[in-house]
Amino acid sequence: MFEFSVIGGKTARDIIGRSRREIVREVKETYLTHGDGDSVNPDSYFLRFPEKPDSRIIALPAYLGGKHDVAGIKWIGSFPGNIKNGIPRASAALLLNDYATGYPFALLEASQISAARTAASAVLAAEQLTGGRTARRLAVIGAGIIARNILEFFAAQEWDIETVVVHDQHPEYGQALAGYATDSLNYRAETTDDLRTALDVADVIVFATTAGEPYVLDPRAFAPGQVVLNISLRDIGPEIIHDSYNIVDDIDHCLKANTSPHLAEQKYGNRDFVTGTLAQHIRGEITTGSDKPVIFSPFGLGVLDLAVGAHIYRVATEAGEATAIDDFFGETTRW
Repeated sequence: MFEFSVIGGKTARDIIGRSRREIVREVKETYLTHGDGDSVNPDSYFLRFPEKPDSRIIALPAYLGGKHDVAGIKWIGSFPGNIKNGIPRASAALLLNDYATGYPFALLEASQISAARTAASAVLAAEQLTGGRTARRLAVIGAGIIARNILEFFAAQEWDIETVVVHDQHPEYGQALAGYATDSLNYRAETTDDLRTALDVADVIVFATTAGEPYVLDPRAFAPGQVVLNISLRDIGPEIIHDSYNIVDDIDHCLKANTSPHLAEQKYGNRDFVTGTLAQHIRGEITTGSDKPVIFSPFGLGVLDLAVGAHIYRVATEAGEATAIDDFFGETTRW
């Protein structure tokens, strides 16, 4: 009851690397559990800094029922300036709590978990919205860690992709990701310095940037039937959002913090442009057509972190890869 374990980032990434297919299933199951209302996913809390307006640390508390029955909180920092120093933008920790007693039982390095749940939700949405695992050309906009994870999950799900096209404002990053896709994932990959070219040739588009406001503003940017994974949430203008099919992870959570869907709500004064949630699409309660672009915008739910974190905890504990902290709790009796 009073055991407490720590699981580091290397262990978490190793476990993720050998269980990506299981993680996609966990994410799908979690979306359905959340859709059933068997979860608590409060608003995220943003800690901001007056002298660093682009930086923030976010608290995501949550409870996930179903088979998990676990609570917890992710504490994730996002400091875009880190990129200039060659270090990742995001860092995170995840604390898991026992639902029966409230006692925490594990602390996990969570930047890997956050990236994995984001990537798994993106690939799950791509499969659901395209109806298969085939893409003639997959465009990846932004060549950072999240983009790399998304490609790894596409590969783990055995997607048949003819060509991966990578675009990044920094050509060296784009070339590095394209090289990784070819050398490590066996995908034919190329880069382009022109965003328009990347968007025009793709049937599936992934946005994984650090953009703070929309820059894709041309109403003709996306073709009817294109599936757009709006992972970074703020690349696309509200007019485009309004005239597309829009699938989100959670409507209330996604339409906030000046995401592209939130900007559309502010501009048009309603949410009529939202088609529904991914869970509703999985269950066949809503559909999308080929007459407009299809855009998936996931704000990122804390329950997904809990599901992936609990999976990693179970695997690490069973394999003896978790580090137990003896006597972590100073007192375990009232007297």
